[in-house]
Amino acid sequence: MLWSATARLSANPSPLHLPVFNQSITVFGKSKPSRVCCFPSRAMETNDDTSKAKGLSFDDFLSKKPYSPPTWASHLKPIPSHVFSLAHLPTPIHKWNLPNLPQNTEVWLKRDDLSGMQLSGNKVRKLEFLLAEAVAQGADCIITIGGIQSNHCRATAVAAKYLNLDSYLILRTSKLLVDKDPGLTGNLLVERFMGAHIQLISKEEYAKIGSVALTNVLKEQLLKEGRRPYVIPVGGSNSLGTWGYIEAMREIEEQLQIRSNRVKFDDIVVACGSGGTIAGLSLGSWLGALKAKVHAFCVCDDPDYFYDFVQDLIDGLQAGVNARDIAKGLGYAINTSEELKFVKEVATATGVVLDPVYSGKAAYGMMKDMAENPNKWEGRKVLFVHTGGLLGLFDKVDQMAPLVGNWQRMDVKESIPRKEGIGKMF
Repeated sequence: MLWSATARLSANPSPLHLPVFNQSITVFGKSKPSRVCCFPSRAMETNDDTSKAKGLSFDDFLSKKPYSPPTWASHLKPIPSHVFSLAHLPTPIHKWNLPNLPQNTEVWLKRDDLSGMQLSGNKVRKLEFLLAEAVAQGADCIITIGGIQSNHCRATAVAAKYLNLDSYLILRTSKLLVDKDPGLTGNLLVERFMGAHIQLISKEEYAKIGSVALTNVLKEQLLKEGRRPYVIPVGGSNSLGTWGYIEAMREIEEQLQIRSNRVKFDDIVVACGSGGTIAGLSLGSWLGALKAKVHAFCVCDDPDYFYDFVQDLIDGLQAGVNARDIAKGLGYAINTSEELKFVKEVATATGVVLDPVYSGKAAYGMMKDMAENPNKWEGRKVLFVHTGGLLGLFDKVDQMAPLVGNWQRMDVKESIPRKEGIGKMF
């Protein structure tokens, strides 16, 4: 079933060049709000052109630049020729005051949820490389695929529109809803505002046909219509997209270098959805200077599937390493009422909102493992990568509602003076 916008904005809108605003991070504890140490949110000044390009300015945002890889990744092949500047990078790193950590354990947070409002999350890092190739190939539209609340599809629709490309999104939903208007909840609202052409497929059909065949069907249809489509796989996870988090690892290294009291991360924890983020982080940590253990919590399928998938991505870069050597502790996380309660408790305790589908599951799995195996984590410095997905919370309001009952009508006594018109309502 096709759902698409019936009206278009101006045919060739000019890209907007937006100013940069400095960000400061406040963590809210159980007592009063307090400032925490935060890694600077500007790129370190280096002689590397690509690193300089990451500091957003009027000239850099939405620009396409030649790409030069980190020296430790220069042997990988193929190396992307160009990259778009789509994200607000570097994203901050700050200490995360989670309660009940093992003795002397520190958890720090890499805020990839702050990579941009409409483009927030980890997907934009992959899209910087994928869309550079799409434009180089002369594409006039983008095809991608995912779940009905796919963060990747939302980010793709936004990024494509920034670059004057149409987007076609194949979204997986239940067979009871496949013939109904999908609505405007969460990511769908942004996608439909962008004018994305939405095609619904039932979960049952998706399971029988597969994402590759479905995107090929749509590609052939668009080619017959004279369009020039470029296909991006589920989650933007292919060998080219993996460069997004290889580059993120360079960013983390640079952020560590400019701190006066050098922090050395022992572990990196992240959610594993489509596999590209974990592949890039694992490979970057292995090849680069960080050498941290990378732990991932799978949010779908099983660890063995993702080990094999990550291996394919790494092999596509001719890295010559084994996925099981560089990605540690792949566990499986499922969405439960306990995890939703955990997301609420983390927000109340620390001011950080996790999404229930990805980072919420991974953080829950990490804290559960820390509680069950404290000796494994004692004294370690852990970097947790927040991959965004806040819009997905809006699809969980019914499940979340019982967890947030802290409201009441304000009781104003009759003795308080009253006068019509004294309260201005702006």
